[in-house]
Amino acid sequence: MATTGRDAERENPSAEVAEAGTVSGPQEVPAPATGTDERTAELEDRWRRAAADLDNVRKRHATELRRATEAERARVAAAWLPVLDNLELALAHAEADPSAIVQGVRAIREQAVRLLAGLGYPRDDETGVRFDPNRHEVVAVVEDPATEPNTVTQVVRPGYGTDRHQLRPTAVAVSKSRG
Repeated sequence: MATTGRDAERENPSAEVAEAGTVSGPQEVPAPATGTDERTAELEDRWRRAAADLDNVRKRHATELRRATEAERARVAAAWLPVLDNLELALAHAEADPSAIVQGVRAIREQAVRLLAGLGYPRDDETGVRFDPNRHEVVAVVEDPATEPNTVTQVVRPGYGTDRHQLRPTAVAVSKSRG
């Protein structure tokens, strides 16, 4: 028996839906592939392991940094021990000739200056050089007709370090500009 277009629509209602492009009523959601759940679980496990590894690296780095800092502090403190020993010797001989004590204190100061230089902070106490704002701190401006303007005429307090790594700038008196 032949069916007409209307009869076909009644027998197969999805044909009308297919033509219209819309679906009404409950729909079936395709089930995810069984490998997707396993893959998600595997990726989540790898993510958790990577996060745990990162946390362990962070903790290990913090521990190593603390140890390195403590070792460096101990190295610097140990380098100062001979200076302290010599100061104690000078104090033990306080009853001796005053000129000998002064000579000993000067030697200890030189020892301390060499130690700072060895740690990367050489002494800066030059006069007669051009003022450099990277190395010098002006504490006084003086009139000195014998020197060029902006020349260091006096070191008030020595500085320690280099242009790139300064422990303290040199406090200086600078000659005034003429004019």
